[in-house]
Amino acid sequence: MPSDLALGANPPAKSRRILSLDIARSAAFVGMAIYHFTFDLEMFGYIAPGTSVSGGWAIFARVIAGSFLFLVGVSLYLAHGNGIRWRPFLRRLAMVAAAAALITAATRYAMPDSYIFFGILHSITVASLLGLLFLRLPALLTLAAAALIVFAKPYLQNGWFDAPVLAALGLTTWPVRSVDFVPVFPWFAATLAGIGAAKIGRAAGFWQWLGQWGDGNSRFGRIAAWPGRHSLVLYLVHQPVLIASLWTFAKLSG
Repeated sequence: MPSDLALGANPPAKSRRILSLDIARSAAFVGMAIYHFTFDLEMFGYIAPGTSVSGGWAIFARVIAGSFLFLVGVSLYLAHGNGIRWRPFLRRLAMVAAAAALITAATRYAMPDSYIFFGILHSITVASLLGLLFLRLPALLTLAAAALIVFAKPYLQNGWFDAPVLAALGLTTWPVRSVDFVPVFPWFAATLAGIGAAKIGRAAGFWQWLGQWGDGNSRFGRIAAWPGRHSLVLYLVHQPVLIASLWTFAKLSG
């Protein structure tokens, strides 16, 4: 979803995108759309209540969220690892933050008891900011920080964090009611893992090789990458389209 991509030893004037990462982002978006369609089927009563939040579907949802945040970390490092390019970074950050605010406003109106106050876009916004602090750290230290965030969460949960304003940290002792909740703990670990993996990949020359492969991409590759290049817009419109389609089908089928 989020960041511009750059290759080479120094940030070029214009970022060069890596086709494979756009395709990976496309795959994550398709997975998210499938999950949301399942959620909508449940909401309209076509499948059993609780289907989307239990069993394999619950695992599927976590994999999708983790993949998006992992790709945020990879993209963040490739675009800004040699020095933060503030203008494109702030422009992109503002777009994602504005989209997150729109999601909050819309769901607050539509479902006030379980609205999205810190979903995937909110998490990406915060992860993009916090990730800047780790761009210059060694890869192993970054990966160690990711592991620490995951394994330390049970020990950090405390009544001190039960204030609603701190709920986004994910450290409350009470369950959070929201249809999409992606808190800092433990999900920021996925972004750090992406940053660490990007550092290792760069040291191994992997991204340069992948960028050269993308230079001769096929028409199919460009088509497959298109959703990944427009994932923010698609994220905003796909749920209204899915819900409207199911509502129309329900009305027509009686």
